[in-house]
This record gives sequence, structure tokens and C-alpha cells, in this order.
Amino acid sequence: MNTMTLWNITAWEFAALAAAALLVGFSKTAVSGANTVSLAIFAAVLPARASTGVLLPILIVGDVLAVLTYRRHAHWPTLWKLFPAVAAGVVVGTVFLVWADDAMVRTSIGAILLFMAGVTVWRRRKAEAGDAETDEEPDSVATRTGRIKARSYGVMGGFTTMVANAGGPVMSMYLLSAGFRKLGFLGTSAFFFLIVNVSKVPFSVGLGLIDGHSLLLDAALAAFVLPGALIGKWAVDRINQRLFERLVIAATILGGLQLLLR
Repeated sequence: MNTMTLWNITAWEFAALAAAALLVGFSKTAVSGANTVSLAIFAAVLPARASTGVLLPILIVGDVLAVLTYRRHAHWPTLWKLFPAVAAGVVVGTVFLVWADDAMVRTSIGAILLFMAGVTVWRRRKAEAGDAETDEEPDSVATRTGRIKARSYGVMGGFTTMVANAGGPVMSMYLLSAGFRKLGFLGTSAFFFLIVNVSKVPFSVGLGLIDGHSLLLDAALAAFVLPGALIGKWAVDRINQRLFERLVIAATILGGLQLLLR
């Protein structure tokens, strides 16, 4: 019995999942947040809760490729500040998944993404008006404002990534608001999501979202992540900083809207 028979999906549905896996690779090495489209495709083809368990290993494959590509550009002081808050968010998200239905999950995540995008757009315009964004270093995480920002985004990022694998847009908004440039953004987010997504595996197994059945489908889809990552690496070298930021924000808004309007 093959994978498609086990999941009772058609060839067209498998092709859609393969395209979504390719987009995961692209988003990990080019435009973070674009994989919200992958989230929507997986949820449309598979049962909503089961889709999160199937998608998680695909995301981890993309994370590994992103780390191999951008490992020299990570900003570790930011990562160390984020991890405790993210852990709290993952725990809250796990509890939320126990009793929340699909509609509540979609509405909550969609509203968070749109709010974060709005705040980021406002901050970017304010910074541009003051000509404040001129250096390569992100905002200091040693300041009180930096710590508060890291904790608030970290909790929301942990919650959204646990509930719907949708933490990418939230953390994208944080990294943009902190003033990260393109390569620092990609390197920091690569390590962040590899560590966070791997840490989510025991929770997902405990909730019954990952099992041998789901991993068999993952094995069939993982091969499509690599070409997506290569396309992303090729594309990111040809995208300037301003266009990169606009694409990230646009992907976040698109992801929030599709979750709210489904």
C-alpha cells in the first residue's frame, strides 16, 4: 500500500502538497512568512489538526537547509533572549490545542498576524521618517525596551508556531521591527526555527499529531523542499533590502487574511 492510498489523497492533491513543500524550502531561504500559503494548502488537503503534524517535519527539513545556508549570519544575543518566552508560548499553545476547535485556531492566529503586520508597518514608517534605520545591527536586546519586545513577540511566536506552525510571520515581524538586515534576518530566523520546531516534536507526538502514518507522507514530500531552498537562495541574492521587507510583510498579511477568511 503506497503513501497516497494510506492518506486517501489523489494525484492532484499530492501535487498540491509537493508544491507546498517546495514553497517551504523557498520561504526558509528567501521570504520568511511565505510558508503560510503552505499551511493553507496542507490544511485544505488533509484534516486540519493532522496537517500540522505532517507539516512540522517538512518545516524542519527546510530549517536544516536554511541553517546550512545562512549559519554565519545568526545573531545569538537575540536568540537567547527569545527562547524562554517562546518556550512559554509553546506550552500555552499546547494547552490551547487541547480544547480549541479549528475555527478558533484560525481566527486567533489570523488576528495575531494582521496585528503584528500593522504594528511593523507603523514602526517602519516611523523609522523611515526619522531616518533611523542606517546601520547593520539590530536593536539592542540588552535595553528594557528590547527585552520587552523580545518577550512579547517570543510568547506570540511560540503560541502561533505550536498551534498552527504559523510562527514564521510573527518572528518575521519581530526581526524587521528590531532592524535586522536581510542576511542577519535569514540567519537568525534559520537557527530560531530549527531549534523551536525540533522542540515541538515531543508535544506534537503527545497530541497524536505525528505518528508513523504521518512520517510516511513526510518521507514522500521531503525531497521537494531542497529545490525550493535552492530557488530561494538564488532569488534572495537578487532582492534588495526594501523589496525583501515588503515581501515579508505582504506574505504575513496574506497569511493572516487567508486564515481569517477561510
